[in-house]
Amino acid sequence: MKTHELRTYRSAEHLAREDQLAWKIAEVAADPVAVEPDVAEMIVNRVIDNAAVAAASVARRPVASARAQALCHPYAPGATVFGMPAESRVSPEWAAWANGTAVRELDFHDTFLAADYSHPGDNIPPILAVAQHCGLSGADLIRGLATGYEIQVDLVKGICLHEHKIDHIAHLGPSAAAGIGTALKLPVAMIYQAIQQALHVTATTRQSRKGEISSWKAYAPAFAGKMAIEAVDRVMRGEGAPNPAWEGEDGFIAWLLSGPEAVYHVPLPEPGEAKRAILDTYTKEHSAEYQSQALIDLARRMGPKIGDLSQVQSILIETSHHTHYVIGTGAKNPQKMDPGASRETLDHSIMYIFAVALEDGGWHHEKSYAPERAQRPSTVALWHKISTAEDPEWTRRYHARDPKEKAFGGRVTVTLDDGSRIVDELALADAHPDGARPFVRANYVRKFLTLSEGVLSASEQQRFLDVAEGLADLKAGDLGQLTFAVDADRLGAPRPRGIFDWRAQ
Repeated sequence: MKTHELRTYRSAEHLAREDQLAWKIAEVAADPVAVEPDVAEMIVNRVIDNAAVAAASVARRPVASARAQALCHPYAPGATVFGMPAESRVSPEWAAWANGTAVRELDFHDTFLAADYSHPGDNIPPILAVAQHCGLSGADLIRGLATGYEIQVDLVKGICLHEHKIDHIAHLGPSAAAGIGTALKLPVAMIYQAIQQALHVTATTRQSRKGEISSWKAYAPAFAGKMAIEAVDRVMRGEGAPNPAWEGEDGFIAWLLSGPEAVYHVPLPEPGEAKRAILDTYTKEHSAEYQSQALIDLARRMGPKIGDLSQVQSILIETSHHTHYVIGTGAKNPQKMDPGASRETLDHSIMYIFAVALEDGGWHHEKSYAPERAQRPSTVALWHKISTAEDPEWTRRYHARDPKEKAFGGRVTVTLDDGSRIVDELALADAHPDGARPFVRANYVRKFLTLSEGVLSASEQQRFLDVAEGLADLKAGDLGQLTFAVDADRLGAPRPRGIFDWRAQ
């Protein structure tokens, strides 16, 4: 890996294209380096993982709405939509919109945390949609996804967005555009323009994850994927983009990040170096914000030690800056303590999550968020006894570059009414690659079968798994099989019509 320095340049200063971050990313995307076997295997795991959470969310309102919008844009050859028959095709950017929403709705797929936050699996829907529409092969898709993961992880390592309240989809637009460029074997100059166009239109604020969190939290990554496809399409027609997008005097660094004097450092693979960043990422065993994964496992472990939870006087979770300020009491969001809050808000409240995990000894992607579950008096009482605090050591470990130092958990002190204390800590979720029970293929398959049970037929479950596990051997034009169909009565209630199907009213 080579680290690239990134800063703002005044308009009067000359910055050659070859020295711009977008060009360097484009060179990585266009590099025909082979995908190594362990990377290809993990890509298949994440394709299965995405399908698992999409199946579980297929009938939820935001997903049904996105699917209804997509189905208003039929197209041939087009791309598939989760839940619909494989022969039902829509324009690829709308497939990316519908499928991206389905994948993100439950906040239950893979994650990577460093200087910023990300769900790299969000790259899969747009790159897959383009690959299906353009008749690419399984090997082409694998190459594109290796790039999407690589670029997103590298940007997340080098550029912090959240401190400036910029949503992390600003890293997703460029990474998806780069991955599409790889899959289509586009030239460097074309990918360069697409990356900058995608960045320019996907820089949004983090208010989507603050206060009353709405369904836009699920839509935001789908929007970035949709914009990436449109960006690539435009540059393929000869159009350009604002540049230099990151380094320009009125660009991303100068006005949306740390300002004209700031310097960032972004690592990227050297020419000929394999793209292996997907192996740095990790999926979720539990349907909740990633920082809660280890703490759910810790609650599961501490529950039996505590015994009678009615005797709990207080619970303090000492953890990282991110956990405290984004999903903890440091956020100062009263909604995070509100029994009437939305699912999107509750999955960003570690106080709620820890209370339920203590009571139930685990976590369920639906039952743990049910309104009657959130409003249970014993839960509310316990929930309101929980607070968080930033511990500099947990923050340091959160940002550590050494994998042996990396940590996303915390230390929990439970004080009982008799004054006694129970203290325990956990650095990594059990399912993390360095955790107690790292996820392997069998775990991904089990997650898919569990989340799609009652949604997909047994034969459709097995058919999808067979296709996914044979991804590398799919020939050009066969990627349309990489979807799943659901009976119409399991797709959720009909959605109100909008602009796109206005004439049908």
